[in-house]
Amino acid sequence: MASQRKPVLVLAGLPGRAAEGVERAARLLGAGPGTVVVRHDLSELRQGVVRRIVRSCAADGAVGRESVTVLELAHGCVSCTLRADLLPYLCLLAERDSVRRIVLALDPAFEAEAVCQAIDDVVVTGVNGRIDGPAGRTVRIDSVLTCVDARDWLADATGDETFAERGHATAEDERTMAQLAVGQVEFADALLVFDSGADLLDRERTTAVLARLAPRAPVTYVAEPAALDTDDLTWLLRRVPADARRGAPFDPHAPLLAGAPPLEPDCGVALVEFATDRPFHPDRLHSAIDVLLDGVVSARGRVWLATQPDEVVWLESAGGGLRVGGAGKWLAAMTSRELEQVDPERATLASLRWHEHFGDRHTSLVILVADSDPEEIRHALHWALVDEDELRQVRFAPERVALWADPFGDQHEEPCDTNRSTPVAGDGATRNNER
Repeated sequence: MASQRKPVLVLAGLPGRAAEGVERAARLLGAGPGTVVVRHDLSELRQGVVRRIVRSCAADGAVGRESVTVLELAHGCVSCTLRADLLPYLCLLAERDSVRRIVLALDPAFEAEAVCQAIDDVVVTGVNGRIDGPAGRTVRIDSVLTCVDARDWLADATGDETFAERGHATAEDERTMAQLAVGQVEFADALLVFDSGADLLDRERTTAVLARLAPRAPVTYVAEPAALDTDDLTWLLRRVPADARRGAPFDPHAPLLAGAPPLEPDCGVALVEFATDRPFHPDRLHSAIDVLLDGVVSARGRVWLATQPDEVVWLESAGGGLRVGGAGKWLAAMTSRELEQVDPERATLASLRWHEHFGDRHTSLVILVADSDPEEIRHALHWALVDEDELRQVRFAPERVALWADPFGDQHEEPCDTNRSTPVAGDGATRNNER
């Protein structure tokens, strides 16, 4: 039963003051009786060395010692650390009667969403006295708390610098600071913002962005990590709503504006909705997509490409990075057996917009802008849609449509043609906008 699984509180933050906030919050939370704090130091990951740091507080409130274990991973990477040490260690802690709560203070190289997914999905093997299976059988995500530095978070969230370029990873790590910044906030159940040193406009714009990225998450503002106290954390975590994600995976077929974010512009920050039951011409979309990478915090949503009539194309961006991948089939392209497995809510929503010829195929995007013109974005996306003649081909001559150039299909090669300004990954990998 869920109530019998040990609760896990996940703390995340970017390098710098946010990471200091993670460490400070972990120390305060670690003073709770029966709490164990686990942190993996990945600063020497490229050398194949990871340090597991564990602090504990006994059930009677007595402070335990801090232990450091040096791990040598043959193929040093974040995934290796998860599979080889963190997940098995969570399973061991969950079996101890003295442990009431586990706090995971994530190194900035970890992504909270990936950690939570691994806890639920990755099979842990070889733990003595335990039947092989995911760690999620014995632990549960209680909440995810993200720390934010108001001085520079928005600049990171709208930039295109990679994690490696900041010196936090190897050159093979193509993740951008924007991808991490946006992802951490979107996945958060609660936000802790450090705002000393941030000018008033930066603070207000950051607040406006956070309210739209994580509308359900309660927020508390503290000047600096050193000023954070237990009361701040208690106040914040008690206000995590009952319908918070708590580590649940994102459903690409769910409503894109869940949580009722503010729809009115604030300090130049605004949500742009783009919805249509007409497909995109893939080559024109590829040309127009620059508008999603300049002055935009994030974009995400389902895309109908004329050349891929069966597939739901998922598009998401963060700052200057873009990712394009698959999100399964449209209901109209499924077999009867596949339809039996569809979530009832998705089926209901699809029935409300069902088209007599194209079924549930549609495009629905939500774009969070911070320094760009919403009308320019709408105009560029409308230009990329098929025209009336092309739409007739989509309906009556799909074999001709299949011959159209498709930069998002199998024939797309990286890097893009040098005449294009927007490299786009068709295989789900992240690419940076080169300017």
